[in-house]
Amino acid sequence: MGWVCVGFLQAERKDDRIGKKEETPKRAEGEKQMLAECESRWTKLAQEVLSGMSDWRVQHPQARFSEIEEELDKRMARMRAGLLEDLAMASAAADVGGSSAQERLHCPTCGGELQERGKQERKLTTHGEQTVRLKRSYGYCPTCRVGFFPPG
Repeated sequence: MGWVCVGFLQAERKDDRIGKKEETPKRAEGEKQMLAECESRWTKLAQEVLSGMSDWRVQHPQARFSEIEEELDKRMARMRAGLLEDLAMASAAADVGGSSAQERLHCPTCGGELQERGKQERKLTTHGEQTVRLKRSYGYCPTCRVGFFPPG
């Protein structure tokens, strides 16, 4: 799972080559499906912001600029959290055990290969005070005897 949900974003390759990696038909099909799911979810989130603001404005015709801005910021924060969650989950860093030895994550202290210890949920709070839940693989370094969630 080394891809990002949007076509205009491209993850940097570790082998210093430009362009996309050659992909197997199965992986390419999975990426297309993930992209379609992300775009559908993101469109829904954006529509909720737009229609919600329209409804709110009808209910608050005398609202001051600062009140409108505050309401818009709340709604945008929820949309931003949804986008952030999708992008973080699509990151190759979400999976400790890559499909090849080169893709597997290594301990930042000793450089040893991490062992995957299953998936666990991690809750993070965004700048907009929204909770994002990431279900990511948990890595363990047998040399350092340290476990952690991968970065990204």
